[in-house]
Amino acid sequence: MTLAAATELATATNENLANISNTLIYSAMAVYTLAFFAYIAEWLFGSRSKVARTAAALTKEPGTAKAAAPAVTVKQAGGTAVLERPQVVTRSAAGARDVPDGPGAHGGDEQGDLYGRIAVSLTALAFIVEFAGVLSRALSVERAPWGNMYEFNITFTTVAVGVYLSLLALKKNVRWLGLFLTTTVLLDLGLAVTVLYTASDQLVPALHSYWLYIHVSTAILCGAVFYVGAVGTLLYLFKDSYENKLAGGGKPGRFATSVLERLPASASLDKFAYRVNAAVFPLWTFTIIAGAIWAGDAWGRYWGWDPKETWAFITWVAYACYLHARATAGWKGRKAAYIALIAFACWLFNYYGVNIFVTGKHSYADVGLSALSSVGF
Repeated sequence: MTLAAATELATATNENLANISNTLIYSAMAVYTLAFFAYIAEWLFGSRSKVARTAAALTKEPGTAKAAAPAVTVKQAGGTAVLERPQVVTRSAAGARDVPDGPGAHGGDEQGDLYGRIAVSLTALAFIVEFAGVLSRALSVERAPWGNMYEFNITFTTVAVGVYLSLLALKKNVRWLGLFLTTTVLLDLGLAVTVLYTASDQLVPALHSYWLYIHVSTAILCGAVFYVGAVGTLLYLFKDSYENKLAGGGKPGRFATSVLERLPASASLDKFAYRVNAAVFPLWTFTIIAGAIWAGDAWGRYWGWDPKETWAFITWVAYACYLHARATAGWKGRKAAYIALIAFACWLFNYYGVNIFVTGKHSYADVGLSALSSVGF
């Protein structure tokens, strides 16, 4: 076999792998869609008989004596002893009231739990298929699969789902994240395969470095965890408003009650968001440092206030302010949550806005000019 023939065969193999990757990404989107509908079924068709525990806790009659600490009791059901576990009570971050955690998206019944298990299984299957698509993309060009925004998107969504499944594997009660996760993953992948799609190709010389594997991989992981924290923060704000309205004697609408009662208490959501953001913040710090070292190797200077560098630093400052606010008594709760959402908005702008609308040394991470020209860019 001649060298030209071998090169042509290698190119064909790479194109085949790239096509396989595209097929797997579309297949993953189809499975994520099924998971999305399964999560919808969990929320809609799960029993509502066990919801409204927050409402019951916050609308007691005045003068009612404070209940003693709940104890495990034994009831007789047809002559059989049944162990009745107490409700989980969490102190709200917004005040001194005690409210019980919501029963989860499925409302605590067997039918809803079945839909939820199906949804998680489909999410895991979609994760495997999407991971195979990302791996095929990497093999098609024999490099890390995040050389442009399309590849970053498909890798980012894969890691975000991986974070969610990892939390479930660690026995964390985060299934309420599933509906919001699959919704945004589908939107992100839809954007990736339409507007951001870039054909499989080699990297520009500046990206041929082992720092590509270190710097960008940690950036993707941090973004995925920041996303999970942002969802928890946003839901905390809704749940806290709901609890405040109940505590003030208001009556929320049926839809709000049906949805928000199925979420954990606001204090639990607030604590969850804080923990995931605090856990990943040191890694984001390392990501910025690694990027500076790579810049020194590639461009001869560690920091030049390039738009990408600037917004990465702004994101770092925003999350540092959030963590500091959480440690300051007067800024806990909703004020700190607003800072957390601003910080995630900075990360999103660094992810999308800088790459698409701002010119800088990172502009080689193109978004696919052929696709953008079709939508007016």
